[in-house]
Amino acid sequence: MNATDYAEKAGDIFVLSDSFLRIKELIDDESSTIDDISEVILVDPALTVSILKLANSSFFSYPGKIETISKAVLVLGITEVYNLIIAYFSTQAFKSVLADKDYLENFWEQSVDCALLIKYFGRFFNLPNAERLFILGLLHNLGELVVQQITPKKIGLCQNDDRVIPSWQKQQDVLGFTYADCGAELLKLWQLPYSIFSTIRNQNEDNFDQINLESQLLCLSKRIMLTHSMQQSCDHSVILSNELLANFSLDEEVLTSAMEYCDLERLDILSILNPSSALIF
Repeated sequence: MNATDYAEKAGDIFVLSDSFLRIKELIDDESSTIDDISEVILVDPALTVSILKLANSSFFSYPGKIETISKAVLVLGITEVYNLIIAYFSTQAFKSVLADKDYLENFWEQSVDCALLIKYFGRFFNLPNAERLFILGLLHNLGELVVQQITPKKIGLCQNDDRVIPSWQKQQDVLGFTYADCGAELLKLWQLPYSIFSTIRNQNEDNFDQINLESQLLCLSKRIMLTHSMQQSCDHSVILSNELLANFSLDEEVLTSAMEYCDLERLDILSILNPSSALIF
């Protein structure tokens, strides 16, 4: 099977709820109002609580209190609230994945770290609305969960035991595609924005002349996350080369600050999106 075959099989298992589809329709409809969108969100109490918790968290650092969904949409903007909705429903869709609890806890911890790192670097490089980048990091590796669900034995084969081969090359060798390819196909099937699934598809591209800035930042954030992961056995210099760091003019002080930011924010995000993972801290 290729990446599309895996995504199509996963699409029958990991389904976004009707609430998400209705909200997406409203957001895509230019005639919709903030009240229209808010009313549909309010139908789902768990979604409502999650959005308000995230909106009031230090993640956004909004100086006031956001007590209603309509205010969240007004203050944060439709695009940012839509990203929060995607984050919520994506994590909910994968709650049924068949995998060991420790494996899933580690998976979501890494995903949140990557999400926080790309947001950090978005702000570091003064990109507008850097919070919007968070969704790219959170969803960057969903393809691994797809493979885990459909052919779990291949996950073990994709574990890297060669210190000079990065994990995505191992995935290519075993599967004929990478987790990034598979995840992008699923997100495309879910009809998420092109800007999301195309960026995720390009996260392993080394030639920065071929990809946009968002893909470059995702590439950087993912590799920094992997170098700090207990699961990564590959030589760190292979994953996070001096050449890559030089492209962004980053030094050790910046990298340390980025990881300290992850340490500060990780628990809050995990407690909202994946509470079981937050229990390990």
